[in-house]
Amino acid sequence: MGFLKPKVVMPPPMPDPAPMPTPPDPEGVEEMEALEEEQKRLRNKKGRKATILTSVLGDTSTPELNTPSLLGG
Repeated sequence: MGFLKPKVVMPPPMPDPAPMPTPPDPEGVEEMEALEEEQKRLRNKKGRKATILTSVLGDTSTPELNTPSLLGG
């Protein structure tokens, strides 16, 4: 029953992989990690600063308590 099975065609062999690049020196890695950590710290600092909308004294405006609204009506 060989006519029911398709012919198996072998693919060509894969080419050899390219040689790996040389790893960076250890001193450069430490400097890069320190730079990335500093950039991350500054991003986080900017994010926290953008959410603070009042000063140390808090909200000093007077609230309007006697106006009717739909929720407190």
